[in-house]
Order: sequence, then structure tokens, then C-alpha cells
Amino acid sequence: MSTLSVIGITMGDPSGVGPEIICKALAEMPAAERSASAVIGNLRLLKRADAIVKSNLRFVESLAANNGAVPVVNVPTKDEEQIADGKLSAAGGEAAYRYVERAVQLSLEKQISVIVTAPLNKGAMHAAGHHFDGHTELLATLTNTKQSFMLLASEKLAAVHVTTHVSLKGATERGTIERIVATIRAGYEHYRSLGYDNPRIAVAGLNPHCGEGGIFGREEIERIDAAVAQAKQQGINVQGPISGDTVFYRALKGEFDLVVAQYHDQGHIPTKLVAFDETVNITLGLPIKRTSVDHGTAFDIAWQGKASHINMKAAIAYARMMADGRRSASAAAHAQA
Repeated sequence: MSTLSVIGITMGDPSGVGPEIICKALAEMPAAERSASAVIGNLRLLKRADAIVKSNLRFVESLAANNGAVPVVNVPTKDEEQIADGKLSAAGGEAAYRYVERAVQLSLEKQISVIVTAPLNKGAMHAAGHHFDGHTELLATLTNTKQSFMLLASEKLAAVHVTTHVSLKGATERGTIERIVATIRAGYEHYRSLGYDNPRIAVAGLNPHCGEGGIFGREEIERIDAAVAQAKQQGINVQGPISGDTVFYRALKGEFDLVVAQYHDQGHIPTKLVAFDETVNITLGLPIKRTSVDHGTAFDIAWQGKASHINMKAAIAYARMMADGRRSASAAAHAQA
């Protein structure tokens, strides 16, 4: 049996591209890593995806595998006959929910080290009666966590978000001093765990030109300045607020390791622009570790064998780095600087 830590890969909505991209990614792994990457989902559908993409995998219904076989935790769900290729359904939403629920249980029991999630569909999950805005909120509920944080990361650029799935008005209201400080600290602790001795963190402003001294808004003066000051007092190497139209460029050029974005699109647009296929979604603040692809279920191309698995490979690689204590290339470069 492999001596590597076992990571768990949830299959996502079975009507989407999750099963295919998982099989493609597993097929390109070294045998030892493949046998330490357990798929949590539907074994029958996984075998079907394997046939479609011609990945020629061997599956073992167990958490333990060796010699390149893929361990599978088979999770039966109700109304599986109602799951159809590329179609939104309550049955598909229920299945995706159950896969995540089982993965969380295994992670809390320390049977897997990191969860990697394939995409689920919010509409399907809502139709199944699970009213969450996405994986981040679902995982927080399943682990009884009061607050969590979304980090988007690649070797080129990384952003952790103060707020995510809320309106701009909601983001402004929720961006309290306490929340901003907590976001800074979550990002700092994560990068420390990756081998950064003194992560360089920049905090983006909320308003154009950081409010221009109060002309365009006072959030920087009344909240963000205070949050940055508190984080500095805690020994964190942080600067800000820095205008959103320059801070990501400065980070991309190597001045900062991480940017704290105030709202969803402020962080998502630049990170996806510079590394769309390689950007990984990581959830911080939970008692478990989780990475994810940063794309949707792609119902329009599902079960046709043509979905790209590049992002899934990146999510698995990041999870393996977290599970086995490997330093990223950027961490190594930072340490040598």
C-alpha cells in the first residue's frame, strides 16, 4: 500500500463533467499517487466515464489500494435512475451533496487528508432541498464552522476574499474590521503552512482609488485602515489598502504573495484572467482541508469525453502539496529570495 497520504476526490454532480475529468487526471498520475487518491462517488458512473475517456483505470471499492488501482468510496443515493447526462436534476443535486457529506465525514475521522471537489450545480442542489450557495457554504455547515474563506491560487497570482457570494451592497455591509482581519490571518496562516516564513500580503481597497480620501466612500478610512493596523500588530507582514486597479499588477510582478480582495469579482477576475486553467479554489478556516476546480459542471459538454481536466490536475496537485507537506515552486522561490 502507498505510504502517501490519502486524498479524497468527490465526483461532483454526476450529470456534469466531474467523472470524466477525474478519470483523465487519475490516468496521468504516477501509480503511487493514483492509489492514494480515493474517489468518493458512484462507482458505476465512474466506470462508465473511464470507458468514455479511455483512461483504462482499475477500481477498488475501498479506501486502500496499491499498484496504481484507484480506491473508490461508493456512495449510493436515491433516485439514481433519474440522473441523466448533462441534465439538471434533484437526483444529481442529492448525489453531489451526499458525496461531499461522506468526504467530510472521512476527513473529520482523519481517514483522508484533503478533499478535492469536482463541480456541483447549485440549482440541482437547491432542487434536492440543500439550499447552499456553493461548496464553501456547504462545507462550513457540515463542519459546524462559523466562518470560512475562499482562496483562489495559482503559481502566478493568489487572492483570498473577504466576501464571496453576496451582492455588492452585501459585500460592503459584511466587510467589517473583524472580517477583514480574520481574512488576512487565514491567508497568512495558510501560506505559512506552505513554507512561507513571512508571507507578503496586500489588502485591496473597496472603492475606486481607495475612496480618494473619502470622496468616493469612507470604507477604507473607517474599516480597512483599522483592519490592516490590527493585522500588523499581530506580526503579519501586510500592506494596504491599495487601489484595486494596481494591487493585482504589483502582486503579479512579485511584490506580494497574496492579495486580500474585498468581494467576489475583485479577486476572481484578475486570478482567472492570468491563469484560468491553473487557478485552484481552496477553502480556508475549516477544520478540514479542501481544494477544488474553479469551474462549473459544464452540462453542455458533459459525458462527451471532451472536457478539459487541466484544472482538476491543478486542484489535485495543490491538495497533494497540502497533504504531504510539499512546498510549492513559488514558496521555494520565495525562500531563496
